[in-house]
Amino acid sequence: MCPAYDDPRTTDQPITRVPPRPGRGRRSRGGTLTDHLDTAATAGQVRDLHAFIAGLPKAELHVHHVGSASPRIVSELAARHPDSKVPTDPEALADYFTFTDFAHFIEVYLSVVDLVRTPEDVRLLTYEVARELARQQVRYAELTITPFSSTRRGIDERAFMDAIEDARKAAESELGTVLRWCFDIPGEAGLEAAEETTRLATDDRLRPEGLVSFGLGGPEIGVPRPQFKPYFDRAVAAGLRSVPHAGETTGPETIWDALNELGAERIGHGTSAAQDPKLLEHLAERRIALEVCPTSNIATRAVATLDEHPIKEFTRAGVLVTINSDDPPMFGTDLANEYAVAARLLDLDERGLAGLAKNAVEASFLDPAGKARLAAEIDTYTADWLVS
Repeated sequence: MCPAYDDPRTTDQPITRVPPRPGRGRRSRGGTLTDHLDTAATAGQVRDLHAFIAGLPKAELHVHHVGSASPRIVSELAARHPDSKVPTDPEALADYFTFTDFAHFIEVYLSVVDLVRTPEDVRLLTYEVARELARQQVRYAELTITPFSSTRRGIDERAFMDAIEDARKAAESELGTVLRWCFDIPGEAGLEAAEETTRLATDDRLRPEGLVSFGLGGPEIGVPRPQFKPYFDRAVAAGLRSVPHAGETTGPETIWDALNELGAERIGHGTSAAQDPKLLEHLAERRIALEVCPTSNIATRAVATLDEHPIKEFTRAGVLVTINSDDPPMFGTDLANEYAVAARLLDLDERGLAGLAKNAVEASFLDPAGKARLAAEIDTYTADWLVS
């Protein structure tokens, strides 16, 4: 399912992003890349971590397909479908992507989902997401896709699969970024969505070559994980890996349910794991990774402030932590910025940041040879940087 990783070419493009606007609710609390690196530098990081992070080879394990649409792409899709309430002005999207709580985030997210209505929309979005990942030196990404959201809006299921696969192959050959898919159940849509997602993920006539895992997203409150066990059982039996969201807006019991009922091999977010020492010990002993998305957690109010983020508790407990961007343009961030956040919160230097990048490689679903090559590239890059 997942061929060996090949070293892609790199780019020299500078990092750009939609910056959080001061005074605009939760978005401003994440800060910019420079803010985080300046803070980190005062803790003794005298080298230019900005440039180091920019060039660091990376893997991204928790990033959503529609949620990765840049303001330019969202505005282009909105212009194609003028009946939508989504702004067509990229500047106006910064205000539109300011969330009052997690429920509001879901509402806005679904309004963007509604812009993806044709196979051409799907292909455009997928390739442009890959372009943005390549710009950040992301060598490998497991992109979370919610096919039910598209097929229920009338996109032919075969055309949908063909669109994402065409974009995946083009991204690998033209941009050097390897994409793999996680098909996830939108929890808010219930068991109908679970059945449809499972069918699309396990039917050999439809299942795309790049599919490696099976997830569960959307709201957690009122959406208990155990009800999805039969669907995860079918997906795992078909060879897919289990990667549900859990413990983002609910307590550690949701994470236990994801582990015990859904057979989770990684946990999306898992912010509430810090409340349960036995759970942290369990995660650490079994090397079950947490896909940590700091800025997302602040934007959706899952965590009040960055300084209160539990990532420090996770690392102290020996949990395998990966750094991810979730829905980056919606949260005014990107993966480079999330590494900068981690550098400040964990007081990391270049070697520490390289270690985080290698965590993502370890927790990925790359084949062993691919993992070894990407880890070696990270080591070589870091060693060259430190002697330059």
